[in-house]
Amino acid sequence: MVSLDWLRGRLALQVTGLIVGDRQPSRASITVADPDDPGAAGYFGPGSVTWAIHADSCMLAGGLRALMLQTMHPLAMAGVAQHSNYREAPLDRLANTSLYVGTTIYGSRVEAQQAVAMVKRVHERVTGVAPDGRAYRANDPHLLTWVHSTLVDSFLRAYQRYGSQPLSAADADTYVAEQAVLAELFGAEPAARSVPELRAYFATMRPELQATRDARDTIRFLLAPPLPLVARGPYAIIASAAVTMLPRSVRRALWLPVLPAVEPLVVRPAVTALVRTVDWVMAAHPDLVDPAERLAVDEQVA
Repeated sequence: MVSLDWLRGRLALQVTGLIVGDRQPSRASITVADPDDPGAAGYFGPGSVTWAIHADSCMLAGGLRALMLQTMHPLAMAGVAQHSNYREAPLDRLANTSLYVGTTIYGSRVEAQQAVAMVKRVHERVTGVAPDGRAYRANDPHLLTWVHSTLVDSFLRAYQRYGSQPLSAADADTYVAEQAVLAELFGAEPAARSVPELRAYFATMRPELQATRDARDTIRFLLAPPLPLVARGPYAIIASAAVTMLPRSVRRALWLPVLPAVEPLVVRPAVTALVRTVDWVMAAHPDLVDPAERLAVDEQVA
């Protein structure tokens, strides 16, 4: 007879395999072998606000919201449109992005540094000329700060709206300050270290933002990518949450109207139910599924 714990374990493997394979570090996988080594627990560690926030499954909505917001910078969008294969392999891109986030959040300092170095090497090839005639390069410190800030802002907003626990204003500021270390690792321009600084940053960026044709094409793809049938319903809920968390001006520019009553009456209850269910599933220990079953799941999602 199939037990509930076994079912949770199997579902956890399927969800993990779909999103990141078996490569992403997690809080549960980290053991600090040497408590005297400050780098063993990474740049954040068990007592950080970062670990508390990123343990919540609402980060799925935050990550998608960040991708949507990033399309608003024409140079960042040009790099994606001209160099990315996200249309041909959307799950590969999702897995690589999730791997990077998981490693920098939960990996050791050495692992985080290696992840950043790998992304920077990939970025070296991402150069070109945008449709408006301006040259761009993905390792431009200005663009790196834009991408960093969209991630921090989106993860924070997702947790504030859908997180399992309340977040104080002081903890929100701490989260922004903790995340600034990742911008430093990348060689970005100085990043915000508090929520007010983050809001001020986005205010200064408004004149640079524009919804290009490539941006709208990418948004249409992000709203309905070619996912496995089982994932389409949950993804639609997450995508709805991502859209409703975007600033109104961005939604208007990207042609993403949202009726006033839809978010509180429809989207929020659905997203809350979904992320709490995913949290419950992902709390299952991987040892609840034997190695043969794990291999079978991996083959199914490969």
